[in-house]
Amino acid sequence: MDYSMLLLVLLGCPLAAALLIAVLPAKSTPRGAYETLHVLSLAGVAVAGLTLVVAAFAGSDIFALGEWFHLDGLSALFLGLIAVIAPCTGVYSLPYVAHDVAEGKLGPSQVKQYYAFFSLFVFSMILAVTSNNIIMMWVSVEATTLSTVFLVGVYRTKLALEAAWKYVIVCTAGVAFGLFGTLLVYANAADIMADPHQAVFWTAILPNAPFMDRSLMMIAFVFAAIGFGTKAGLFPMHTWLPDAHSEAPSPVSALLSGVLLKCAILIVLRFYILTAANVGATFPQTVMMILGVLSVCYAAFEVYKQNDLKRKLAYSSCENVGLIAVCFGIGGPLGIIAGLVHCVAHGLTKALMFCLSGNVMMKYHTRDLAKISGIISVAPVTGVLFAAGCLALAGFPPFAMFVSEMFMVLAGVAAEVWWAVALVLVALVVVIMALVRMITGSALGRVPEGVKRGDVPALALVPEVVLLALVVLLGVALPGPLAGSIEEASAIVMSYEEEGLSSGSLFEDALAALAFDDTPEEVFE
Repeated sequence: MDYSMLLLVLLGCPLAAALLIAVLPAKSTPRGAYETLHVLSLAGVAVAGLTLVVAAFAGSDIFALGEWFHLDGLSALFLGLIAVIAPCTGVYSLPYVAHDVAEGKLGPSQVKQYYAFFSLFVFSMILAVTSNNIIMMWVSVEATTLSTVFLVGVYRTKLALEAAWKYVIVCTAGVAFGLFGTLLVYANAADIMADPHQAVFWTAILPNAPFMDRSLMMIAFVFAAIGFGTKAGLFPMHTWLPDAHSEAPSPVSALLSGVLLKCAILIVLRFYILTAANVGATFPQTVMMILGVLSVCYAAFEVYKQNDLKRKLAYSSCENVGLIAVCFGIGGPLGIIAGLVHCVAHGLTKALMFCLSGNVMMKYHTRDLAKISGIISVAPVTGVLFAAGCLALAGFPPFAMFVSEMFMVLAGVAAEVWWAVALVLVALVVVIMALVRMITGSALGRVPEGVKRGDVPALALVPEVVLLALVVLLGVALPGPLAGSIEEASAIVMSYEEEGLSSGSLFEDALAALAFDDTPEEVFE
C-alpha cells in the first residue's frame, strides 16, 4: 500500500468536506447535505487514520511530499487519538446540532458554519501532528485557532463572542512565543547544516541537534514551552481555556479538550527532544516540571470551586495537561510512558465527559450544577455514564487514568522528586473531592421540578458508550498494539539518552514497577 498517498488522502478528506460545505448556499441547502459530507469526511479520517497508525506502529516511518509530512511512532499515537475521537464527536454532533436547531439556538447559516469549521478543525489538527516542517507546525497550530474561534462563537451570544475574542487574542499572542522559539531553532540549524534548506525539517535537524548552540536551544525551548503550552492550556497562559470550552458546543469542547491540547503537547515534545539531545534532559525537564506543577496546583482548586459544569471540566483539562507536563518533567522511561499513557487516557475520558455534558444540557437546559440533580432518575443511561465518567476522570480503577497516574507517582518516587509528588497528590485529592461531590449532587439527588424524564436520542449515547468502553479497556489491560506503540513513542522521546535506544522492554519494565515486582529504583537502575 502507498502510505504516502494515504497520508495525503487523510489530509484531503476533512479539507475537501470543509470547502464543499463552505460553497453550498446556506438558505437552500438542507441540513442533511451538510451531515452527509460531515459523516463521509469523518469515515475517511477514521479509516485512513487508523490504517496509517497501524503501519507506523509496525515500524514504518511514513513521508509524503518529500519531507514535508512525516508520521513516526510518536506522532502516530496522537493521530490515533484524532482518528478515534473526531469520528465519535462528529457522530455526536448530529443529534446535538439537531437539538439546537429545534430549540432555535442555531439557524441555517450557523449550521453551515458549524459543519464547515468542524471539518477544518479536524484538518488543522491532522496537519499539526503530521507536519515535519517546524514552521508548518506553528502554522498548523495557528490554523487550529482560526478554525475553532468560529466554533466557539457559533451561538453568537454575548458570552460566546466574548469567549471567542479572548480565545483568539490570548492564543495568538501566546503562540507567537512558539514562533520565536521555532525561528531560533531554524536559524541555529541553518548555521551548521551543509544544506540550510533542510533546517526546516525536524527529522533533518535531530541528527544535528548535539552540535547546535546550547544557549540558543535553551532559550528556544522556553519560548516553545510557553508558546505551544498556551495552546495546551498550561499555566499561566491557560486563561482562554475555561471560557472557550464552556461556551463552545459540547462536541467541539470534547474535541478541543480531548485532542487539540494533546496536539500542542506533541509539538512541545518535538522541541523537548531536540533540546535534550543538545543540552541534556535536565533543562527541558525542569521547565516542564515547573509549568506542570503550577498548572496542577492552580487548576485543582479551580475545579473544586466551579459551579458551571463545563467550566469545571475545562479546568480539569488544565489540571490534566499539567499532570502530563509533570510526567515529562520527571523523565526517564517510566515518566515518559506515564505522560504518553495519560495523553491517551485523558483524551478519551474528557471527550466522554464533554459529550455527556451536552446530554445533561439537553435535559436540564443549564450548566449550573446547583440546578442539576437526579440525572440517573431523569435519563438513566446518561446518568450511569456520567457517574462512571466522573470516576474515570478522578482516576479511580479500573479506568485508564488510574494506570497513568500510578505510573506518574512511581516515576516521581524513582526520580526522588518528593516535593512534586506530594504537591500533585494533594491536588489530586482536591480534584477527587470535587468530582465525587459532582456525582452525589448531580448524578444522584432529587429531580428538579419541570424536568422531563426520558433519555436523549440513542445516537447521542452511542459515542459515549464507545468512549467509556475504551477507557475501561485501557484501564484493565492495554491492548498489545497500543502498548507497542507507547513503547515506540517512548523510545523516540528517549532517543537523546542512547543512540539506537530500543523500545523492546520499556513497557515491560514499567508494568513490572506498577505490579511492584521490583521497586521503581531497581527496575530503572
